[in-house]
Amino acid sequence: MDTWPRTSAVGQLTMTLPVAVIALAIPFGFVVDDLPQAVRFAPFVVSVGLFGLPHGAVDHLMPLRLGDASLKRSLTVVSVVYAILGGLYLVVWAVSPAVALLAFIGMTWFHWGQGDAFALRAFGEAAHIRTRSDRWASLVVRGGLPMLVPLLGQPEGYRRVVNGIIALFDPAATAALAPLFRLDTRLALGVGFGVFTLSSLLWTARHVWGGDISAAGIAWDAVEIGVLWVFFWLVPPVFAVGLYFAIWHSVRHIGRLAIVDPAARDALDAGEWPTVLWRFYRDAAPLTVASLALFAGLYVWVPTDGSLNALLAIYLVGIAVLTLPHVAVVTWMDRQQYGDSGITDRQ
Repeated sequence: MDTWPRTSAVGQLTMTLPVAVIALAIPFGFVVDDLPQAVRFAPFVVSVGLFGLPHGAVDHLMPLRLGDASLKRSLTVVSVVYAILGGLYLVVWAVSPAVALLAFIGMTWFHWGQGDAFALRAFGEAAHIRTRSDRWASLVVRGGLPMLVPLLGQPEGYRRVVNGIIALFDPAATAALAPLFRLDTRLALGVGFGVFTLSSLLWTARHVWGGDISAAGIAWDAVEIGVLWVFFWLVPPVFAVGLYFAIWHSVRHIGRLAIVDPAARDALDAGEWPTVLWRFYRDAAPLTVASLALFAGLYVWVPTDGSLNALLAIYLVGIAVLTLPHVAVVTWMDRQQYGDSGITDRQ
């Protein structure tokens, strides 16, 4: 797998910029709840057109750019994957929204973890993530930070979002997730995840202690993990997860898309960022518009009161339906870029 140094243009955009934005946003945790609802929801609103929603709208070109498929076959295969997986998942939402919501949390945990695991290797000089076990440890920690830590630090805000989504389909089903918010449950999850976070860093540090790689990569890894722990603990979930989605996860995936597009890659080497972004938005435009049509269909299908909370819930259900096939495509990308083992080494 090709790598770019953190000091390169793509490294600065995908690694340094997200950390800086998230770190600067931490103080908002003390004032966000006092701001108008529109401000708290702003990151999700921005994600519709900026980086969030479009970042997954280039999936239809991945078999063309990473495999040997023609454009027609690439479009056809990915369209079928989206239609089947997205359609089946939508049925689950209608039949059992609590199960669908838990699946969404687990799926996002995996996907955001796999996105960071790749970015660390490709752009973050993370030579300490070199085996399959290293990658899985990093994936679990990185995905758990945005999905689990808000539950630990901001349980009431987390509950409002979860219950709001489930209530779109079956208000009574919200009771099924009540045990998740109990103090003993959250305490067990917090201790377990905290121990795992430290253990994962110690586990991957064995490569540094072996003397064959620099400690810089793991130091940056630890800094990012620390910043995200504090950010998701202090900042209310709607603002925190929305900002992370738009500025961290999506930006890092867009960097990944750029390095597999030959023309964008040449533009990266020449420092021509406008060309890179123009090609990304050009490629993402058709499926971004199609996604908006999905959201409109959900709005018509599921009764709501038209409030911002209800609109956010509709948006998140739509994102969930799109995420399942997107995860399938990105997992295939991992296999193409890492190799059949999913990682360079098999240990």
